[in-house]
Amino acid sequence: MRIVAVADTHTYHHELVVPEGDVFVHAGDLCRRGQDLKELEDAADWIKDLPHRVKVVVAGNHDWMFVEEPGRARAILADRGIRYLEDSGTEIYGVTFWGSPWQPEFNAWAFNLPRGRPLAEKWALIPDTVDVLVTHGPPLGIGDANDYPGRHGCEDLLARVRQIRPKLHLFGHIHQAGGLWNYDGTTFANVTTWECERGPTVVRLEPSGAVGEVVPAARTR
Repeated sequence: MRIVAVADTHTYHHELVVPEGDVFVHAGDLCRRGQDLKELEDAADWIKDLPHRVKVVVAGNHDWMFVEEPGRARAILADRGIRYLEDSGTEIYGVTFWGSPWQPEFNAWAFNLPRGRPLAEKWALIPDTVDVLVTHGPPLGIGDANDYPGRHGCEDLLARVRQIRPKLHLFGHIHQAGGLWNYDGTTFANVTTWECERGPTVVRLEPSGAVGEVVPAARTR
């Protein structure tokens, strides 16, 4: 399975050159203001027209319509054959995926939760057997550094990932920290495209479940 993943397109998606693959994953922040359904419709039309057989979307902190008008927002994706994951999972060709949009509270964004118990309760929903985990935000200490002091990932997410050990964890949110890391049998990828400053990330899952070829995103500008 060849997975092509992006995040943080913020309505700049038409500028991306998207490689071929089996599954396309958008790890959140399709939109810019996020309160205009036309932004989502445009992004959804773009995803629909991509050649990948299966498309998966997780919302991000800019995607307010999934909070304010969840029924309409979900229908826009469903009508285009796109699988939306919000604390939910799907199986694709025998590979299990789970998606969640939450991140530690920062300013007045969508899908913000305080650190500690509120976030831990969301991560506890992740099943013990997941092959590919897709979250909008990163775990603590992995792909989570930006211009603000300190690290900005979620400690409780890291703890849950260490428990379940997915083969692959895809996320975005922190624009300055795109990249790939391998720890304890899990490949972590911050797949941000940062408004298309970077290209998509490509990961191949072998039939055994192991992560094979990985093509890190290149800068486009």
